Amino acid sequence: MQILLANAKIMFERSSRKPLSTPLFQSVAGKLAEEMARLEVDELARQLECSLKLAAENRHRYQAFRSATPMPALLAYNGQAYKHLKAQMLSEEDLAFAQKHLWITCFLYGLLRPMDAIVPYRMEHSVRLDTTGDKPVRQYWKDKLTDVLIDSIKADDGTLLHLSTEEYEHLFDWQRVGQEVQVIHPLFYVMQPDGTLKMQAVWAKSCRGAMVRHIIQNRISSPDDLKAFAYEGFEYAPQYGERAYPHFIRLT
Repeated sequence: MQILLANAKIMFERSSRKPLSTPLFQSVAGKLAEEMARLEVDELARQLECSLKLAAENRHRYQAFRSATPMPALLAYNGQAYKHLKAQMLSEEDLAFAQKHLWITCFLYGLLRPMDAIVPYRMEHSVRLDTTGDKPVRQYWKDKLTDVLIDSIKADDGTLLHLSTEEYEHLFDWQRVGQEVQVIHPLFYVMQPDGTLKMQAVWAKSCRGAMVRHIIQNRISSPDDLKAFAYEGFEYAPQYGERAYPHFIRLT
């Protein structure tokens, strides 16, 4: 089973652990970073949909892209999912398992394995550059990443656990992915007092990270074994959803 997890906008600046591998698309990321470094701060702010302060910070990051000290990708992000994944507490054996089964989706590097060497950055799906042929970066990646993802899934057991977000599906020809491999997409809901189900973004992100941790530590290779996953009141609810969309529900 291969797993997809989205990257996070919030990143650490350094890690005590050293990376072990080079991103598959390091040269492509380098070209994108080089062009980002040449943009003026106001243009970066527009393209990255952020403040001038954040744009200036990331311009500096891009200008230092080739000289910055790299970190393992799994330990570089500090968003909600990663706070609950707690990668810094994983053993070397855990990280070795993750390296074979986990892909991190990313608009700068494309696809990352957990121990790939990366540096701090910010990239949005809608960024358009000369390098991308003035297409949104999400579209630019599609032809490069689709076969890589499908081939890695087929080389495993033909199953993809989709714990990334809909936004990152645009990195791939998602219709092809769904046709050629089995996609399992866990969904996390909070039961409301009136009996309806509501997806809350913070909880969904937290559970995705916790589920990745659960898979890594328990060496899970089958989606059926995820039924035992429980976290902060979320439990598998067989009466909801279907096999491709297992529901994990928290009672209020």
